[in-house]
Amino acid sequence: MHSKVEEPWRGDPLPRGRHKLARGAVRSSQRERLLRAMVECVAQDGFDATSVPMVVATARVSSNAFYDFFTDKTDCFLTACDGVAGELLAELVSLSAEPDWVQAMRKGTGVYLRWWQERPAFARAYLLSLQNAGERALAQRERTYAMFRAMFADLGRRARAEQPGLAALSPLVPRILVLTITELVAEEVRAGRNQTLSELEDDLASFAIRLLADDATAARAFGDRVAAEPST
Repeated sequence: MHSKVEEPWRGDPLPRGRHKLARGAVRSSQRERLLRAMVECVAQDGFDATSVPMVVATARVSSNAFYDFFTDKTDCFLTACDGVAGELLAELVSLSAEPDWVQAMRKGTGVYLRWWQERPAFARAYLLSLQNAGERALAQRERTYAMFRAMFADLGRRARAEQPGLAALSPLVPRILVLTITELVAEEVRAGRNQTLSELEDDLASFAIRLLADDATAARAFGDRVAAEPST
């Protein structure tokens, strides 16, 4: 059972009657409130129990406006997921400017964990309910996973450019990292430990570095603690 949102969000209605807001601003506000409301409702009640009337009531937008923007609740939910997940990927990709790949990996792990930690409603909605939204949702998740796999593959190539002595990267490694990290975070969210996700930063980064490179690289990054751990 999903935990309840402690302080349910409700959209602020636009002024009634004549106002000076441009039509574009009104439409943008309506759309953003509907997307936010969809995430909040799914986070609180799960995808199956969420209905369009619940979403429009939470957003304080009319049903007609909802269908002006979205074909159905799945369309609205996946649009919200695409938009927010795209923001996360953009933040992570920007770390390619870091001076070395290990630093990029360590910073990226922190960004990733804090990102979910700071968005508890989206974490519950995306990580716990996306798989219940049908074939379109599974296809959307696979597209997102593919982008994360490509990001890890790029880190692996960069590692070998910076450390030519490393063995060739197995094509399984990016897949293992995406699936393992995603499920680990989902498990923490499911257990109600969203607010302590950042505490996993060093362990998760060291795990990823060991898979993308080797134990010695992780040991240099994290010291004797990692060097003493059993090999994965």
